[in-house]
Amino acid sequence: MKALRLLAGKTAMKTICEQGLKPELFSRLLAASGGPKWIGIAGLDKYLFNEFFKERQTPLYTLGASSGAWRLACLAQQDRLAAYARLEDYYIGQRYDVKPSREEVSRQVSGIVQAILGDTGALELLQNPVIRSHFVVCRGKHLNRVNGKLPLALGLSLTAATNALSRRSLGWHFERLVFSQKDNESHFRLLEDLPTMQCLLSAQNLNDVLQATGSIPLLLAPVKAIAGAGQGHFYDGGITDYHFDFPLEQHQGLTLYPHFFPEVKPGWFDKSLPWRQAENYHNALLLVPSAEYIASLPYGKLPDRDDFKTLDTDTRQRFWRNAIEMSERLAAEFHEAFHGGNLVPEPFGE
Repeated sequence: MKALRLLAGKTAMKTICEQGLKPELFSRLLAASGGPKWIGIAGLDKYLFNEFFKERQTPLYTLGASSGAWRLACLAQQDRLAAYARLEDYYIGQRYDVKPSREEVSRQVSGIVQAILGDTGALELLQNPVIRSHFVVCRGKHLNRVNGKLPLALGLSLTAATNALSRRSLGWHFERLVFSQKDNESHFRLLEDLPTMQCLLSAQNLNDVLQATGSIPLLLAPVKAIAGAGQGHFYDGGITDYHFDFPLEQHQGLTLYPHFFPEVKPGWFDKSLPWRQAENYHNALLLVPSAEYIASLPYGKLPDRDDFKTLDTDTRQRFWRNAIEMSERLAAEFHEAFHGGNLVPEPFGE
């Protein structure tokens, strides 16, 4: 059984077939939101972070939302594997023996963010000259900035309804904010399909940014103020950028995208819309687990948020740690493709 699929857009296919699979070909790394699904590809993450890009000297521009941002925050630290181990421990270690309030979930998520950064991670991320971090956050508008659950639920329903007609309507309901390091904030200005505010990451706002980018509406309380961005109700970056869809320009190098599935949906509200697919992946290489591999996992699926509802805490934690161990096979197959020299990716997006 083949565990890992390598899917290449047209330009990426040509480049990789001509030059081979080389780290220096890639100038961007994406990490999507998707709740606990990242656990199912953790081994691949760790190989990319600590082996594939180990000797990186030129800038690698990273873009993440929600749990994808948390993964990339690990990459930007000096001891990236230790940071990733803290992410695994604290994320899997969440315990909700009774149905929690939004505030309780937010408290535990705050603990995850603090664990990821540790004592020195924030400074290391902000001063990293190679890993150039970008994180997406959304600020609610109209009903989506109201405290009450009922108005927020109505606001989200209206967002879903208008989004089904046009993705651009998301701008009526949410504002996208892209936080990045100093002198680096313009790299993702191609995110122009929706109203977007470019903001500077700082020691004063990094924790709040990482908290906000994972704050799922209705499930977590919003972050109500972020230094450099002002007041508001700040929520999960996956609302506007669930899997991302923006021009990936060839002159800026290829984009590497470790992902969960071979489908790419632009925003969270596009998940149930079969006609809404991302279109800008001609020079990207996607690394995704095969359907056969996913079927071999316990319960025949990647970890997801439903596991909090359907499994008791001890069972869920065993499942998720088992999924991490099994994901080392994805890393092993990518290592073989990297060093084997006979790589032929599958076409993507044609």
